[in-house]
Amino acid sequence: MLPAEELRWRFSRSSGPGGQGVNTADSRVELSWDVTGSHALGEELRGRLLEVLEGRLVDGVLVVVASQHRQQRRNRSAARDRLAALVAAAAAPAPPARRTTRISAGARRRRAEAKQARSSTKALRRRPDW
Repeated sequence: MLPAEELRWRFSRSSGPGGQGVNTADSRVELSWDVTGSHALGEELRGRLLEVLEGRLVDGVLVVVASQHRQQRRNRSAARDRLAALVAAAAAPAPPARRTTRISAGARRRRAEAKQARSSTKALRRRPDW
């Protein structure tokens, strides 16, 4: 898990549900984590995270926003969970490359026969040209 001292929290007013309380409560949560400056990562893992999360990083910082709940506490938990899921997915090794295969002769023959059968079915629907 990520060290708590490397996480930066920011709170602001949220739009959405909350009634009159939405105007006063700072329930929106922004959780930031500096990937490039993190001491919890090894060089290999840091490189993989920077590569995979490239589109989400701003100057090497990953920002997650949560505002779907009315309480700040629940939004904090949601942001923490979302950050953990993002980092876990990015840190997972890439799946093995797909090996190319050839379509079998039987499969090609069955496809051609199915196309021929469909063509003859449609041909029966046409007006005969005498």
